[in-house]
Formats: sequence, structure tokens, C-alpha cells
Amino acid sequence: MPLRQRTMLLAPSPRNLPSQLSFPNTENSKAWPLITRSLEKYGVACTLDLIEGSMTVKTTRKTYDPSIILAARDLIRLLARSVPAPQAVKILEDGVASDIVKIRNLVRNKERFVKRRQRILGPNGSTLKALELLTQCYILVQGNTVSAMGSYKGLKESRRVVEDCMANIHPIYHIKELMIKRELIKDPALADENWERFLPHFKKRTLSKRRKPLKITDKSKKTYTPFPPPQEKSKVDMQIESGEYFIGKQAKERAVREHREEKQREKQREKKLGRERDFLPLKEEKVKKHKKRKRVEDAVEDNLGEKKETKKREKSEAKGVEA
Repeated sequence: MPLRQRTMLLAPSPRNLPSQLSFPNTENSKAWPLITRSLEKYGVACTLDLIEGSMTVKTTRKTYDPSIILAARDLIRLLARSVPAPQAVKILEDGVASDIVKIRNLVRNKERFVKRRQRILGPNGSTLKALELLTQCYILVQGNTVSAMGSYKGLKESRRVVEDCMANIHPIYHIKELMIKRELIKDPALADENWERFLPHFKKRTLSKRRKPLKITDKSKKTYTPFPPPQEKSKVDMQIESGEYFIGKQAKERAVREHREEKQREKQREKKLGRERDFLPLKEEKVKKHKKRKRVEDAVEDNLGEKKETKKREKSEAKGVEA
């Protein structure tokens, strides 16, 4: 006996418990006959108000399952989040639950929020399709929420993936982990063991680091003084000290003009020297004459010549004395 019929024997039939919800789109009006037929099987009445833009479900005398009103409430919630009616009707089946994750308040910056929401979808919806296959859940990203339908275990995994994606953790890491767990489940020998050694561990890298300055001043060398540093002088204070503040307007303009002309003259002088530098004559380098050392033989000949001269001189002096 299915669960919906068993509850009829366990609990009394509720009477006229309404649940109302507003919806933003008008696509549900086309699929409303399908929703009505699906709810009639469980004895639940539903009304669609296009003027107010609301959907209402309530129990009737034919309702035999007290928990069906909760499933009907989840049905209109999924329809309001743009879940297709054929998919949303499956929430009435046993073992199927739904979860709506609000992701807008998880990220403050709108541009960052749009980028991270796009990560859940992936290129051409490939990441979302992989998550659906691994968690066995239907996942729909719509606006500021992510709607999911499936088993309780799959909904728990999908919520963790979505919240971590909004916290700047890419879904591909969770996809790798789920794929490994899927293979480990098939091995009965690992049923009672810890799977931490098989799962990948990804370190979170902090990208926003404080920029280190080029020059780090050592504050320990400075002596502590309770007094604040002296205030820097303003432009007006500097003008008062130099006396420029009290000069008239014409005198100020004349001083500025003279200062500007002096700078121009200095630049012209530098340019002129730069042009004349190419025409200056080059300095000639003096060639050093290396003195030749006298050879030993030359020195000996000089000594012999000097001796001969002295002998001649002595002879001539002796002759002069005899005479």
C-alpha cells in the first residue's frame, strides 16, 4: 500500500487548509489544467487568480493524506520559481523533496554575484548537467534563487555546492569529489572505512594579500614621544615667511614672469653649450719620450776619453813649467 493511502488510516482527514502564493509569470496559466488534474488525484483543490497573480491550494472532503497539502505548497513554490509544470508535478510523488536556495544575500557585489552564479551553469550548461547527474536532482538557476528537486541526500549535496560556489569555491572541485564517492560506493569492502584518504584536498588560496612596501622603516629605533609631529606648513604660511603674501598682484605677476624668463635663459644657455660641444677641438695627447739607457760600453769609452784628455793637459802644464 503506498504512503499516501496508508496515512488515511493513521490520521484524520484535514478540512479546508489553504496555502496561497503569488507568482510573477503567466506561463503557469497554460499548464494549469495539468496541475489541476495532478492535484485532484490526491483530493486537493487549486485555484489560479490571474488578476491578483496568485495560486492557492487547499484540502477538500476527499483529501485522505494530511501531508499532501505540504507537497502542494512546495508545488506552487516551484511553479513561482519558473520550474516547468511537468517537472514540478513530480514533487507530489513519494521520496521527492524540494529545496530553494536564496543566493542573492550571500554576495554583496552585483557583478561578482553574476559571475559566481554563471559558474553554477558553466559553459553551455555543462557544469549544471554534471551536478544533476551526480546528485540525481533537478536543478534550476533562476534570478536570485536556485531551485532543486530530488532525494534528501542529493538536495543536501546540491545546497552545499551552491553555497560554496557563492563563497568563491568552484563547483568543479565538488564534482571531482562526487565522482570519486560514486566509484567508492560500488566497492563493498570500503563501506565501513573512512574515505578521507581517497578524496582530494584543495587548499584555499587567499588572493587579497596586503601589498608589502619597498622600504620598510624600523620603528623600534625611533624614540617614543607622546606629542604629535609638527604640522606641515601650508602654502599661505610659506608665502607669509617669504614676504610674497604681502606683495601686490602686479608685483607677484612680475616676479613670476622674471622667474620664468630666468629659467628659459638657463635652458637656452645649456642648449647652446650642448650645440657648441660638438665643434670644440680635441685635446692632443702628449707622447712621452722614453730616455734610452746608456750601454755599458758607451760608459767605458767615455771614461777612457776623459783619462786621455787629463793626461794631455798634465803634459802641457809640465812643459810650460820647464820652459
